[in-house]
Amino acid sequence: MAEAMQGELFEFDKRPVIKGFPELRWTGKHPYTSTQYYPAQRKESYGEPVDGWMNKLFWGDNLQVMSHLLKEFRGKVDLIYIDPPFDSKADYKKTIKLRGNNIEGDSSSFEEKQYGDIWSSDEYLQFMYERLILLRELLADNGSIFLHCDWHKNHQLRMIMDEVFGTSNFINEIAWCYFGPGSPGMRQYNRKHDTIYWYCKSGTWKFNADNIRVAHNEKTTGNFKAGLKGSGFMASTYELADGKIPEDWWEFAIAGRYPNDGIKRVGYPTEKPYKLLERIILGSTDPGDIVFDAFMGSGVALMVAMQNGRRFLGADINMGAIQTTTKRLLAVADELNGELPDGTTYYTGFEVYNVNNYDFFRNPVEAKELIIQALDIQKLDEGNVYDGELDGRMVKILPTNRIATKADLGDFVSHLPIRTFEERKAENPNKPVEKITLVCMGHEPDLKASLEGELAEFKLDVEICDILRDKQDLQFKHEAEADVEVVDGELVINSFYPLNLMQKLSMERETVSDWCELVDSVLIDWNYDGAVLEPAVQDIPEKNELVSGRYAVPEDAGTIKVKITDLLSESLEVLVEA
Repeated sequence: MAEAMQGELFEFDKRPVIKGFPELRWTGKHPYTSTQYYPAQRKESYGEPVDGWMNKLFWGDNLQVMSHLLKEFRGKVDLIYIDPPFDSKADYKKTIKLRGNNIEGDSSSFEEKQYGDIWSSDEYLQFMYERLILLRELLADNGSIFLHCDWHKNHQLRMIMDEVFGTSNFINEIAWCYFGPGSPGMRQYNRKHDTIYWYCKSGTWKFNADNIRVAHNEKTTGNFKAGLKGSGFMASTYELADGKIPEDWWEFAIAGRYPNDGIKRVGYPTEKPYKLLERIILGSTDPGDIVFDAFMGSGVALMVAMQNGRRFLGADINMGAIQTTTKRLLAVADELNGELPDGTTYYTGFEVYNVNNYDFFRNPVEAKELIIQALDIQKLDEGNVYDGELDGRMVKILPTNRIATKADLGDFVSHLPIRTFEERKAENPNKPVEKITLVCMGHEPDLKASLEGELAEFKLDVEICDILRDKQDLQFKHEAEADVEVVDGELVINSFYPLNLMQKLSMERETVSDWCELVDSVLIDWNYDGAVLEPAVQDIPEKNELVSGRYAVPEDAGTIKVKITDLLSESLEVLVEA
């Protein structure tokens, strides 16, 4: 595997072309040979590390999450389980219910859309192809990957898995069978099984048979006691194992319907049974191994990992998944904080990260202006449905402090010039009525298809410009970060990272030996009134001198405001209570 260039670019080995090997083709298929490193911001931390390890959850597009993980975890993940989109042509919703019974109104509950699973076929296949390549890069040489899918795309995903992992590394096709009612008027057999493909990376893998054995059939044990007729073995010379290895078809009650594993469901769409994930994880990992779920949903796989002494990484593009998983893991960690008589090491501490700087711009007006300048967009007047024009395309800038979702399209679509579109369609029915570029910083994978679906009566030419992926060379103002606290009567600046300055200096945090070297001045208002900075301390050193970083706090101090200005004259303002 090629190493990252200067810590920024990861390149992938090209898979050899094998004569006679069938390969799935689709319109727009293009090689995926490298990715850049994406930064991650730690937002929350729960519990304490064990043996130096903290589990990690990531909110963001998992393509960018995995690009971030390559720096530390390339070739180190022992088990990958993914339950990706199925291209089911459905939107998945969760019932949100008010707590308690004291609120009066028309309704105490409602359904909130969690995510959509509506794709164009080519877009879906390229989406999965790129992510499977990254997953292979993360997988350990003796690791396993389990891909969960259903009848919509399983035949195509099998071919992509063959291409990415190699046909010789296929281990099992598992049918997960469940029960449930069909639809009235059905004209086919009731579809009640999913498919799970198991591949390894390099021809070796773990299989802990004794962890997943199930009870023998009574007929089997009876025959054994009577002697294994015709087998050449007798009961006195052959020891029957304590349970059999399960077949490659499994029966587990589907989550949310007829649960029989004692695990409380959280109501998250497409939540999978605990026992299903338990069999996969216990069968293919050892205690302390790293489990990764790149489409973690409600976090069942991570819950199983925590309860069985495995370390884990998880990612999801849906903020609801992050919230649900966080609460679920906190509950498990609380249960495991008691006595541990079996001697298992439990890794209950975890951190939550954002990938892609979704809080990159806190001021949306400033963000829009910076993007217009950086992309050289011709700005349109205020009140126009579009923000500008670029190379003959109309540009709409979606929210840039988070992942762009289909919900962000609603107001945009409602203000589009539909009458103009109708006139253009009548004049040139075979040409797009508009060329639209959506600008965002990360987005739901089916955003383009959703816009086209909203305006299905018109032909559109839609592009999505993810400025952190497609325009990574653009220079934006990065906000600074600082650690400021009051300790024993002193205000102490422990650290300061002016990210824009550091980027221009090609510096990373690890290379900042003394943050004071990056600072032009420190101003401190001991009693900030919430409106005007009135600095009693003005630490403005001479050219070759450094700021102090430690300041005695007066006894009458209240709300303290600290303004730190770097060598680019960019400032960070921090509020501290005395």
